[in-house]
Amino acid sequence: MSKELVNLMVDLKEQEALDLTTKSLEQGVDPVDILAYARKGVGLVGEKFANGVYFIPDLVFAGEILKGINKLVEPYLGSGKEDDRKRLGKVIIGTVDGDIHDIGKDMVVFTLDMNGYEVFDLGINVPKEKFVEAIKETGSKVVGLSGFLTLAFDAMKETIGAIQEAELRDSVKIMIGGGQIDEQIMTYTGADAYGLDAMEAVQLTKGWIGG
Repeated sequence: MSKELVNLMVDLKEQEALDLTTKSLEQGVDPVDILAYARKGVGLVGEKFANGVYFIPDLVFAGEILKGINKLVEPYLGSGKEDDRKRLGKVIIGTVDGDIHDIGKDMVVFTLDMNGYEVFDLGINVPKEKFVEAIKETGSKVVGLSGFLTLAFDAMKETIGAIQEAELRDSVKIMIGGGQIDEQIMTYTGADAYGLDAMEAVQLTKGWIGG
């Protein structure tokens, strides 16, 4: 069942994937395993997107298929929804202070969520103090700072500085993205890594906290 569901997800065959999910649940397949297979398929769709084979509508459609599978699986999970234990890890994302661009951020949030991570989206124009509070409240080990404008680079640096001052820097990995981000900007801000698209954010997160 696992390989078949993964392949159906990769081929974006919605009805076939939903039918197989229903059949598998009736046969007693562990619903958590079904979600894991479905997410693996979404991850492969993301790789095709990163390689230019698939495009944003394909990525979004794969997410919709996953939502449909999740809806079928929910009644079999006991609590009626996935709990934190079944999520791969927590990630905080936000567009830094002074920047209101959110298209790239939203795609990262969507892609991380579809790959099984619990994402805390702080929104746009987020002050550094809010990132610090979110780390304390959620215990997240990964923080993503987004920014499109060049002025965002200073805001990223100041945000990472605030995390350092709060003595939280050693407990989190920080990635940045958006606009003309490169290794020089990464070094300037003090981030651990940078990503050029949503799938790179997923790969960085997997490398840091698994998945």
